[in-house]
Amino acid sequence: MKPEQNESKDTAADFVIGRHPAVAALRSQQTINKVFLQSGLKAEAIDEIRQLAHKRHLVISEVPKQKLDQLTDHENHQGVVLGVAAFEYATIDDLFAKAEAAGEPPFFLILDGVEDPHNLGSIMRTADASGVHGIIIPKRRAVGLTSVVAKTSTGAIETVPVARVTNLVNTVKDLKERGLWIFGTDMAGTDYRDWNAKGATGLIIGNEGKGISRLLKETVDETLTIPMVGSVQSLNASVAAGLLMYQGFSSRHPVQH
Repeated sequence: MKPEQNESKDTAADFVIGRHPAVAALRSQQTINKVFLQSGLKAEAIDEIRQLAHKRHLVISEVPKQKLDQLTDHENHQGVVLGVAAFEYATIDDLFAKAEAAGEPPFFLILDGVEDPHNLGSIMRTADASGVHGIIIPKRRAVGLTSVVAKTSTGAIETVPVARVTNLVNTVKDLKERGLWIFGTDMAGTDYRDWNAKGATGLIIGNEGKGISRLLKETVDETLTIPMVGSVQSLNASVAAGLLMYQGFSSRHPVQH
């Protein structure tokens, strides 16, 4: 097995912040050390979190809002913080296994240096909705799985596996050897509305400011472009990724009339 395919699983210690992410984490296999709830807070979602925590025999600490503000660096925690052991990264083989279990050709998203945790969280949320089997990110110069990513993903961090690799170019070459057709974005590419992602597919989304790196762009089989008629000729990375993922979904799941 090639080195990039056999990346060892590693982890990123953090918190899960907010009600929806907390419910998703408590229902998953995520290892949770402690549950922090804002004292005196009354809400159905809080009651559900308390019940789920009791089922898992977790320690619940009722604390003042100021304590949660400190734990989350003043993020909007909605009165709920989970102390988790780690967010676990997947391996490339895990992503292939998820596609196989679904009985579908692989559909992977490859993020070339996405740095904004809100973008990564939003991308994960759309990836979950559009049937992407997994996301691949680099270990360096890119955001990893953090509490902000988890909160923005509204639970998708529990369902979309993320593999973190040392070298994206080598990883893409390995994916091509394993049968994937690799697509990237470019101003002069094929109109994305004509894109057919029915087969084994890898889609590269570039950095928010610089786009796809030159060496990685040289590995793609075909480039795609999103036509724009307005005066602002660029899209937020998560919006561009969302449009492309849903075009991939549309070609894989055409409307039945």
